[in-house]
Formats: sequence, C-alpha cells, structure tokens
Amino acid sequence: MSGDGEADLSAFVALHGAALRASRVPTRYWESLCRKLRGEVFDAGDYFGIMQVEEVDEEEEGDEEMEEEFKKKPNPGNEPCFKVIVTNENGLQASNPNSIFLIDHAWTYRVEHARQQLLHVPGLLHRMTNLMGIDFHGEIPDEGSIEQVLREMWKYNQTYQLSQGTAEEKVPVWYIMDEFGSRIQHSDQPSFATAPLFYIPQQIAYTVLWPLRDLETGDEVTRDYAYGETDRLIRKCVLLPWVPTEVLDVNCFTPEPSDEHYQAILAENKEKLPIAINPPVYDKDKVFKVFTDIQQVLNNLTHPRFVFTDNEGKADILYNFSHFKDYRKLSEERPEVMLNQFPCENLLTVKDCLASISRRAGGPDGPRWLPRTFNLQTELPQFISYFQQRDRRGEDNHWICKPWNLARSLDTHITNSLNNIIRHRESSPKVVCKYIENPVLFHREDVGMVKFDIRYVVLLRSVKPLKLYIYDVFWLRFSNRAFSLDDLDDYEKHFTVMNYAPGVTLKQVHCEEFIPLFEKQYPEYPWTMVQANIFKAFAELFQVASAKPAPLGICDYPSSRAIYAVDLMLKWDTSRDGKRIMQPQILEVNFNPDCDRACKYHPTFFNDVFSTLFLDETDSCHVTCIV
Repeated sequence: MSGDGEADLSAFVALHGAALRASRVPTRYWESLCRKLRGEVFDAGDYFGIMQVEEVDEEEEGDEEMEEEFKKKPNPGNEPCFKVIVTNENGLQASNPNSIFLIDHAWTYRVEHARQQLLHVPGLLHRMTNLMGIDFHGEIPDEGSIEQVLREMWKYNQTYQLSQGTAEEKVPVWYIMDEFGSRIQHSDQPSFATAPLFYIPQQIAYTVLWPLRDLETGDEVTRDYAYGETDRLIRKCVLLPWVPTEVLDVNCFTPEPSDEHYQAILAENKEKLPIAINPPVYDKDKVFKVFTDIQQVLNNLTHPRFVFTDNEGKADILYNFSHFKDYRKLSEERPEVMLNQFPCENLLTVKDCLASISRRAGGPDGPRWLPRTFNLQTELPQFISYFQQRDRRGEDNHWICKPWNLARSLDTHITNSLNNIIRHRESSPKVVCKYIENPVLFHREDVGMVKFDIRYVVLLRSVKPLKLYIYDVFWLRFSNRAFSLDDLDDYEKHFTVMNYAPGVTLKQVHCEEFIPLFEKQYPEYPWTMVQANIFKAFAELFQVASAKPAPLGICDYPSSRAIYAVDLMLKWDTSRDGKRIMQPQILEVNFNPDCDRACKYHPTFFNDVFSTLFLDETDSCHVTCIV
C-alpha cells in the first residue's frame, strides 16, 4: 500500500473503527471498504444477480394446513418472491479482502415523517410499491397505496441511531435498502452478514455486505433477520413479521423482575449508594447556601432563608439539573448537605422501571392506574401472546411504543400493527403500553372533543417516613384535533405536548378556569372526587416505590429531597360495582421538570418548593400533604 493509502486507511479507521468493530466487520476488508466508500464503488452487480422465483402450484399445496399458512401471508398471491444469488463465474471467496460490498439506501426517514414523504417526494411511492410488490399504477399518490406501504415497510425497515447531537437528532433513523439489498432473504444459516455504516466524510449511511463463507456460482445470498438472537423463543418472536406464527401458549403474566434485575440497573447507572447517616439537624433560623445550575431557580427563588453560592464546596443545598451519582462520597464527607435527588429515583422516572415497581400494587397485570405495560427487551413473548389473545377476543389492540428514557413524546409511536411494534424493539430500548382507546375528552369550542393530559408537581420530602406533597396548581395540555382512533401518525390528534413543536398552536387553560368547564361538561363527576382518586394513585405509586430497600426501591437517604412532575390522563372504566368511573392513568414521572409555566403564572412557586422540602414549613405554601 502507498504512503497516501496508509494515511487514508488510518484516518478512515480513526473515524469508523469503533463502528466496524461493533458490527464485527473483519479487519481484512477495511482497506477495500475505505477505497469503495471514497470512490463510491458499487460493484455488487459484478458478483450478484436478483432472481424472481415463480410460486409453483403443487398438488400437495391443496391440503388444509398449507391453505391456512397461505391465508396468513400478508399479501397472499400478491407478492413476487425474489432471491439474490452469486452470478460471478468464479464464485466468491471470504478470504479475498475485496469481498465486501456497498448497498445503497432507497429511502431514509424518521417514522413521523413517512406519510408526508410518500405523499410529496416525487417517485418515492412508486419505487416503494414496486420494491414491496404492491399494485400501484397511478401517477398521483393515493391513501390506499400509502397505507399499504406504511404497513408493509416493517418487513423491509432497518435502523440506526446517531450517537451525537440533540435529543431530536438522536431519534432513531429508519431506512430501506435498495432493490438489491431488500431482496436478500432470511436464513437461520446465513451466507452473508450486513451492517449499517454512517460514512462521516459524506454524512451518508450505507449498508455493508460481506460473506461468512466461500460461495460458488448459483449459491444464494442470505442474511439472518434475527442476527444476534440465540434464544429460540425470542428468535421466533423477532422473525414473526416474516414468518407469521402464534405464541398463545406463552403465559402473558409479567411478574415483577428479580432483585438481580435492579442490581444490574444500579450498576449500569454507576450510582453509588450512601452509607447510613443520622438525619441532619439545623438551627431553626439558619440561612441555607444553595448551589444550583438551574436558571429557573436562580431567577425565581427569593425566600429570605436561601442565598445562592457559586462555591459547591460551601453549599448547604445542591440543586442540580443533571443526575447526581456518588451518594457514597457525599454521605461520608458531607452528610449534612441536602440535595434535590434521591438515590434510585430512576425506578420512578424511567418507564420500564416504573412499570416493574407498579406491579407491587396490582400484581402481574399492574395496578388500575397504570396502562398495561410490557418491556420489549425482556417481555416480548408475553406481549405477543397478550396481543394475539386480545386479537382473538376482538378487543381493541392499539398500543403506544415509548423509549425508556426520552421526554416530550420523542420517538413515541401509536400503532395497532404487531409487526411495527416488534421491529421498534431494534431501534432503542422501549416499553409498549396499552393505548388509552376510551379517554375522557374535553370539549374545545374551536375544535370539538379532544384528548388532554394533566401534570401535577409532586414534592417528595422523605422516604422513611414517607412524606409526599402535591403543589396545589396543576397544568393542562390539549390535543389540537378532535379525537378518534384513526390517523395514528397525526401528532396533533393523539399527542398533547405542543410547546416544543414549531408552528403548532398551544392551547392554554389554567386549572382554575378548567375545573368549572370540566364540571359543566361532566356534572356527575365533581373535580374534588376525580382529584381524590388521582391523589390516591400517586400515594400508592410512591408507597410501592419506597416499599423495598435500595436498589429495589427509592433509597431512604435523609438528606435527599425531590420534585417530580407526574403526567396522567383519565379514562372511562367500570368500577367493581358496575359504575362508570373516570380512572386516572399515570403516564410518566419526570425528573427535574421544566417549571417555566409554574414560575410565570405563580411567582412564589420555588419559594413554596424550597420552604416545603428544605425548611419543613408548609403553612403559607400552596401545597397539600397526601401521605
């Protein structure tokens, strides 16, 4: 290799080596890959060909079992079957350093933009229907064809995520390989491996293809669609979009995970638990020095018993925006320093943990105040069994897929497609929750009956004993379009978080205006009664969250205090005695919530919070003790 070539290769490896190692691309191919990427060399056509396989109607296909299998196919008789074979007369040697190939991507998108792109990007719908074997002969995109592509694309989708950038930029990207890549079929004993590679100099993603063994002319090119999965049941579940099957024999109960599960979470979070300390005692007129990096606190805390300091080492209170990790060191060296976080509070604020600990209140199905939730990483077979059982009974099967740990509805998708949910598991760790199909709606004069959710600020003063307060003002968020169980990708119909979406109307109603409007719409449901049920759900949640010692529960560190925002909706349900009730549904618990609206409309907000949490003085504060 020339000096220039070596320099090019070392620069390439410096940028892409970690990704190539993670994808297990053998090092013998790296030099050739570098050259092909730099020169945009697509030479797969010299080695491979696409072959259409005719389905032959054999006599034995007349039997009932085959008939049933045929009916289960997504598009019986509609989808031409293709396979990719080696056409090079010399075959292909895995040891040849040039045996690595680039596959282009026909369509790259984020799920929430898919429909609009199919509608507006010239030629895209035509190309996708061709690639997926869907009949489309018109020039103008029609809703029927778009719906079919949106349904079928989960058999073709692949995904990657950018590791740098804003939360929005880190939302998973989905892509469909070109006609060559998309026609490589599945095999449990694949002849090739593939991996996406983001080529940094061009800011373009490709798929890289390389052989796992030597191949002769005519051999088929296959890959493992469940690559990396070794458990037989999980493989069966992961392959379900291409190999329809039933897993009704799997018990859909999801008991609380083992103690080891929580130990592993603690280790992964790199959180060090505190040693036992005595609760600190302070002079009753002490002025506390506060160290904080939160601008809303700096701008709005005016209580005379708190002053700000820039010196973290001299602070009495650490009020941090980011997660604190080393409680052990703090408890050993400065046990009297208070802070705005509890060890292991992620059991509340991370969605899979929230579902796990909530099972302490309601058994394997979870409590009535939490939508039925499955962790897609650890409970996929149970979820599929539950979905298929509901399907058999003709029950509603709309679900919402949420990342474990992202806010503002990012990468959150509503669907009634099992294939869609199974494939979402590949992008980032997710839970799937039963979508509330019968929410209590609010009448907006300008729009009609819309979804709304409610945010309460909860103040956790201590874990042992459990002391929990609610800020007396709550906040409301509304959808912008009338609710119905369709157009599942219509953000303004199904979501309520509008304050981060550019150019979208944000409907504001203050809680004191909301209550009389709500009671006028629902005269049989006085707000005091609805709110009492909400507070009961909050109390139960915090009781189960602190019922076990850390890391199985929130740690009872005496110097910890915290505020959380709990988001909830109301749904129509039936009580045990047959009455129609409004059942609170806790959606999520947020760490260090955005308190911009609170400060804007209630200037004493942070004075009340600090007085309640750090002074134990609540008399003149807008808070209610619920535990």
